[in-house]
Amino acid sequence: MAAVCLKQPRPSISTDDTVILFSTSNSAEESTSPSSSSFYNSSPPPHHSHNPTYKLTVHKLSYTFHPKSGILPDSIRQLVEQKPKSVSVLNSVSFAATSSEILAVVGPSGTGKSTLLRIISGRVKDKDFDSKCVSINNREITSPAQLRKICGFVTQEDNLLPLLTVKETLMFTARFRLKGVDAKEREERVERLMQELGLVHVADSFVGDEENRGISGGERKRVSIGVDMIHDPPILLLDEPTSGLDSTSALQVIEMLSSMAKSKQRTVVLSIHQPSYRILYHISSFLILSRGSVVHNGSIELLEERIEQLGMQIPLQLNAIEFSMEIIQKLGDSYSRTDQISETENKEAFSYSSWREEEIAGGDQPDRRKIGIAYFLNLYEILILCSRFWKIIYRTKQLFLARTMQAVVGGFGLASVYLKLRKDEEGVTERLGLFAFSLSFLLSSTVEALPIYLQERRVLMKEASRGAYRISSYMIANTIVFLPFLFAVALLFAVPVYWLVGLNPSVAAFAFFTFVVWLIVLMASSLVLFLSAVSPDFISGNSLICTVLGAFFLFSGYFIPKESIPKYWLFMYYVSLYRYPLDTLLTNEYWSVRSECFSWHPQDLSHSNCLLTGNDVLKSRGLDKDTRWINVGVMFGFFLLYRVLCWIILSRRASKTRI
Repeated sequence: MAAVCLKQPRPSISTDDTVILFSTSNSAEESTSPSSSSFYNSSPPPHHSHNPTYKLTVHKLSYTFHPKSGILPDSIRQLVEQKPKSVSVLNSVSFAATSSEILAVVGPSGTGKSTLLRIISGRVKDKDFDSKCVSINNREITSPAQLRKICGFVTQEDNLLPLLTVKETLMFTARFRLKGVDAKEREERVERLMQELGLVHVADSFVGDEENRGISGGERKRVSIGVDMIHDPPILLLDEPTSGLDSTSALQVIEMLSSMAKSKQRTVVLSIHQPSYRILYHISSFLILSRGSVVHNGSIELLEERIEQLGMQIPLQLNAIEFSMEIIQKLGDSYSRTDQISETENKEAFSYSSWREEEIAGGDQPDRRKIGIAYFLNLYEILILCSRFWKIIYRTKQLFLARTMQAVVGGFGLASVYLKLRKDEEGVTERLGLFAFSLSFLLSSTVEALPIYLQERRVLMKEASRGAYRISSYMIANTIVFLPFLFAVALLFAVPVYWLVGLNPSVAAFAFFTFVVWLIVLMASSLVLFLSAVSPDFISGNSLICTVLGAFFLFSGYFIPKESIPKYWLFMYYVSLYRYPLDTLLTNEYWSVRSECFSWHPQDLSHSNCLLTGNDVLKSRGLDKDTRWINVGVMFGFFLLYRVLCWIILSRRASKTRI
């Protein structure tokens, strides 16, 4: 009877669903080691004159997806909906991959190729892993962390930052992954890797993406491979590395992988769709899957023999792999489980190096001796992230120039509308309108950062889930870099508005006004960062930001007085990002001129009967006390709150991400 071997959500299906992987093991062993990869946190293995060899063996691996029924109780669900059927993804798959060779996993779409690679790369939870499914050099793997430690995994998507150059991308990766290596050795390793990948000629070119022109698709794929090879893993797993590439680029990628496998004695396993004749020459063996089951496991010559034994002839315009896709059902019928097991167990009579105990034992278990340098490593991460953030901001013209021009044009534009306001009743009304519009302008001016945050989030989830750095380090670095940048934006806006409009001429009042404007853009930046963490894409994120800011403005007390707000909406008055800066700006403008008169009785020529003083203006807003610094504290609290919420959400996402 089959026992549970692994539970894992199918990559292409919602993570809310439950997936169960079965094997012929007798029990499921749970591992308690952390799920984060140790690639980044551990020093690279020492170089030897003769690289150790690794044989990856998978034995009777099965994978069944059990969709979740929903949130309805069983009694009600049985009446309104059918019980979801389980989907078999992999059926007792067995194979062996050896050093210095490439094993290609081939099959139609939906046969479980990506799922298989994710399992053997350790992208599963520790508690759901069974040691009898996967072994390396005939030693059982006790946790996915051990697989993540020994295997490099390149996904289909090129999750790269487009505004970094090829060399910068690899150098930043080296700094994160090779923290125990000195700077000179890291740079030498990056140079060697670019030489192996054939990227020296584009070392100083931007990676680019669909919007930013950069290197070619094939070169970008090689950069992705380099990112996961910087720590020199002996086993490299690649999910469709030739997908989306032209035939020449695809061949170059496979040639490069073949050369690296032979020169570094690496074990390479990749999935591929219908390889060309020239690509077949570089691949040692093929694992062909059909509906999750193995229909061929061996060399291309063996596949050609099997096709001949079936009484068929391969057409001249097709190679054996392409033709096998057309007769895959017949191949499956002729392939027995006995053939599969014998091919796996007797593939090669080769002497494989034994693992050093410290190399695999414990996987990603934390070393208590390293706790003392945790704070140093955290500071190191923050400094590296600050450097990367600054490069990206400086090169993101739509953010750097747009925010700068927005502040300058907005500041001078508003100043031209409210130029030299008079100190009368009409001027009081216009000042209130100026402050309200300035708030709306400043809070909504950070929306353009949303697509940048969303683009970074994909890279962040990949790097953080693999332990490159802590989410807290990312948030701190983001804050450190944006503080001076947003202060410059605030200053560019505040100077023309304040002096051209003719607000309170006190230097102290101007300094405080600038400080409040800075806090406003900081709050807005934190809000956008938080909403980018909860938004799936730009359209929904932009809609959410507009909705939230609109609600905050409505309940700020500017349109509806606090006394007129319905009780069930009163909480919005207290959480509105508009209320506190608006009250602070009014207090800053009128507190020092509380006794000054702004309106006299029209028939009082001696100006002895004052109708409106600065104190009256403040009282009309309920500002009987000087609460400027209390409001500053509240605004700073909002700035921190949204960043803490963003940190919580991103940390939770990273803990669930398996990339």
